[in-house]
Order: sequence, then structure tokens, then C-alpha cells
Amino acid sequence: MNRRVLAVATFCFALVIGLLVILSSRRSSVDPERPAAAPATPAPRAASPAATPDKPAAAPRPAARTPKPEASDAPPVAAEAPLESGTLRIDADVPKAQVFIDRQFVGTTPLTAENVKPGTHQVNVTAEGFDGIAQTIDVEPGPRDLSFRFREVRLDATLAVVHKHRMGSCQGQLIATANGIRYETADKNDAFTASLGDLEAFQVDYQDKNLRIKLRKGKQFNFTDPDGNADRLFVFHRDVEKARQRLAQ
Repeated sequence: MNRRVLAVATFCFALVIGLLVILSSRRSSVDPERPAAAPATPAPRAASPAATPDKPAAAPRPAARTPKPEASDAPPVAAEAPLESGTLRIDADVPKAQVFIDRQFVGTTPLTAENVKPGTHQVNVTAEGFDGIAQTIDVEPGPRDLSFRFREVRLDATLAVVHKHRMGSCQGQLIATANGIRYETADKNDAFTASLGDLEAFQVDYQDKNLRIKLRKGKQFNFTDPDGNADRLFVFHRDVEKARQRLAQ
């Protein structure tokens, strides 16, 4: 009995020793200095199937392309061109004359007014001691020169009158410009033309509603208004007298 137990124990002991030898040989085949493998990261894409002798490797699929938007048949919309502005170069024969464009003060002469909107504008120029000048202009894109002359005598006055004779009267028209004054009438004996400097007398009587003109070394005329309006005689006399003073200066 004891021999049988001893034989079994010896057999088990030999079996355990054999298993340990097998396990030790397997562990020794592994490199002890090799670091532990890093945790596997998920592959971005599945690899193409490997080529085999019977089946060649599949060609890689081309990357998907984003479809381009279909071209429109409508022509491109052109951007609206900006409206060009005008530039006014303004001067006058009187230095430092004040300039207004559409009642807005822009400076004194000589000056350059930029960015003036194309179209119709009102230009007013004033200078001390002179009558103001007003002019309506049409501005177009680009530069433009404007010159104003204060010292120039400007006169354009017309007045319907009745010439009182010693016996009777005749009707006509007085016309005054910077070049002179003339009386136009159907009676050629009464008609005259004279320069403003040749008027020896040029007077208005508001109460008597009479305008007296005496030519130098010539005839005297007494004019009234056909409607008895003394204001018309006064305005005509004022405008002509102002021009005469300018010419005298």
C-alpha cells in the first residue's frame, strides 16, 4: 500500500515539474525589456483588403468631392457706379467776396468748392460796397470756373412812359443800359439816344409823378407813367442813377 501511494506521489510531482518547465520556456521567449504595448487607437479608416495570390488588392476609393453649385444663367448684377460730383473754382474782381451756394456759406473768394452735387444750384456772391450778384448754374461732374465782376456796371431797365409836350403828349419807351439811354417813340422828332454821361439833368419828382431828363446841350423831357404810377418812375431813376455813379467812379 505504501509503495502504491509513493508511486502516485512521485508521478504527480514529476508532472508538476514538467508543467513548470514548459511555462518557464514560454516566458523566456518573450523580450523582458520590451515595453508594454500602447493601447490600440481606433483606425481612422478600414484598410483595403490585403492582396492574395488569387485576388489582387482593391484600388483605394477616391475621396468624396463636394458638389459645386450650378452656374446661374442670369448675368451678374453690376454694382451701381457712384455719382460723380462737381468742383467749382470761384473768383471775383473784389477780394474776399462772400460766396453762398444754395444759401449755404462756403467761403470767400478765391475759393474751390468741392463735392457739389450735379444739378441746378443758386450761387450768390456779395461784397461790401457793391450790389450782390445772384446766378443760377447747372453743375456737371468735373471742374468748372466761375468769375464774378462787381466793378462792372450792369444796367438793363425798361419803362413805358408818356412824354408831355407843351401842346399834347406822346407815348413811348425808355430803355437804359450801361451803354446809354434812349427814348423810342413813333414821333421821330422826340426820339433820342445818349450816353449816361451826357445827361445834364436826371431827376424824379415822386409827388408830381414826373421824371425829368435834360440832355447835355440838348432838349429837356418830362416823362410820366401811363397809369400814373410814381413807383415805376422811382425804380427806373434809382437803377439808372446807380449806374451813372458807378461810371463816374
